[in-house]
Formats: sequence, structure tokens, C-alpha cells
Amino acid sequence: MKKNKFIELKLREAAFILRGLASTKHPVLAHVIPMRRCNLACAYCNEYDNFSSPVPVEEMKRRLDKLADLGTSIITISGGEPMMHPQIFDIVRHIRARHMIAGLISNGFYMKPESIRKLNDAGLQYLQISIDNVEPDEVSKKSLRLLDKKLRHLAEHAEFQVNINSVVGGGTKNPEDALTVARRAIELGFSNTVGVIHDDSGILKPLGERESAVYEEIKGLNKKEYARLGWFQDNLAAGKANDWRCRAGARYLYICEEGLVHYCSQQRGYPGIPLAEYTMKDFEREYNTEKWCAPFCTVACVHKVGILDNWRDPQKPAGAEEIVRRSEKEAVGEMVSVE
Repeated sequence: MKKNKFIELKLREAAFILRGLASTKHPVLAHVIPMRRCNLACAYCNEYDNFSSPVPVEEMKRRLDKLADLGTSIITISGGEPMMHPQIFDIVRHIRARHMIAGLISNGFYMKPESIRKLNDAGLQYLQISIDNVEPDEVSKKSLRLLDKKLRHLAEHAEFQVNINSVVGGGTKNPEDALTVARRAIELGFSNTVGVIHDDSGILKPLGERESAVYEEIKGLNKKEYARLGWFQDNLAAGKANDWRCRAGARYLYICEEGLVHYCSQQRGYPGIPLAEYTMKDFEREYNTEKWCAPFCTVACVHKVGILDNWRDPQKPAGAEEIVRRSEKEAVGEMVSVE
């Protein structure tokens, strides 16, 4: 990443963080899906299919405009595999035209020099690729061997920040692969994170002895990242709950290919309201609602957003207001019947 662009991005990040701390009345990050289709079929993944059509680019622009009007700071495009969308570069360009930070999550297979240069021209600022193993297997083809050439292309041509996410848990065969991936990412000049992933049924399981040793060693390679987020990842690695305030549906929005707002990729269906109809009333309800799934959540980006508000505005369990109103009504009825 060129130095002047890096400095510009860090200044914008700092401004958005200050804005997020100063006001709770806008989304910080929206995760938008332009298509559900993917060229791969990773066994643990529940976020893809092999047949969906891309969302028309004009509809994508309308959704991005609505998010910009809500005051959203950062847009992350994902899938499925977003690079399969025929107008992906126009989508990234529109994000930047609306003065939002543009990020992309990809499996990396489409990162050819020409595509990377087009992402540069469109104004992409972040790219994340998850690599699951060193050699492809029946669980995942997102392997270092198949992707290393793509990583070298990125190291040579990308003008945006690249993060390589290695993974442990979720049935991965060789935990040591995550360490190999992390070391290769750092060697190429990329940042690296490690994710504790769920299995194919969406269930989090504590890391085993080998997985835990690898996890700790990768943490040592990424001290800056884990100084900020180690607390939540450490608990997940041990199978322990986290005590935090999830602001999904408000400060974090997940917009599926059908244009509906969900808590996140793992809780699709809630609240399930079309983005076009989403209002600040919906925002405030979800901001103040305690999420039942929060203690064992593995979605790192939602945790990062939650840090901004974890110290303020305690939440209520879902439906608490309705229960209070019902109780008050019943109490009044009892007093009337006594009289």
C-alpha cells in the first residue's frame, strides 16, 4: 500500500472512530452482499450457494445510498464471492463516491493483476482473504498452495491494505497450517489475524491442545491486533462466554442479497426488515436490545464495532418493553376488579 494512501486511510479511520465515540446515532459498519453465489463450497460455511444471480448494480447503488444517508462510515462487500459480480468495480467506486471507506472480503481466487489494478482504480481500501489450510482438502480449497500466486500478485500490485486471516477450530485438520499461513502473510508484507471459527452447524467448540498452542503462537506474531481484541478471541478459544453489548442491527448492519437487514451472517432472519424501510426507530430498538447469541459470537467485526459503545447504554432483553407494558396493564386490571 502506497505511503500517502496509507496515511490518508489512517486519518479517515481516526476521524470515524472519533465520530463514533461522539455520537451513537449512526451505523459504523455495514456488511453488504452483492451476490450469494460462490465458486467454492467450504464445508463449514453457511453463507453461499452455487446458483444465485448477482444483485443488479443499480439496486446495489440504491442500497449503498440508503446506508450513506443513514451516516454509515464503512462498507464491507462480501458474499458468496463478491468478485464474481460483473460490476464489482462499479460497486466499490460508488462506495467511495458516497464518502465511505470501502472494504472487500474475498476468497482470493480472482485476484489477478488486472483485477487488482481495477480495484486500485475503483478506490478499494481494505481486502481480507481467509486461508484455511496449506493443502486443499474436502473441507476447504482456500489453501496457501492454491492461493500463493494470488498473494504475490497482491504484494506487487495492490495499493490497498491486505489482511490475511488464518483460522483454527471448526474441524480444520492441521492446526499448524494456520501458523504457516500467518508467517507467509507477514513475509509478503500483509497484516494477519487468526479467527476462531464455528463448525458447519454454526456451533463454537473450545480449541484442543494443538489448536490452542498454534493460536498462542500466532498471537505472538500479531501483538498490535491482540492488544485490542485478544480478550474476546481468548475467551472463544477456551469456549468461554464474552460479556459485551452487541449493537448488531444498529451500529453494525448485515444486508443480504435480498436487501434485508439482519444482525449478522450467523443470525440471518433478525430483524429481517428491508433496508429501504429501515428507520432510526428500528436502529434505536436494536441498539438497545440485548442479543441472546452475543456471549459466544465469533463475528470479529461486530465485536470491533461494539467496543465503541460497550461502556455506555446498557441493553434490555428482547421484548422487555412489551413485557413491562403487559404487566402494567394486568396490574391496572386487577386494581379495577378489586374496586
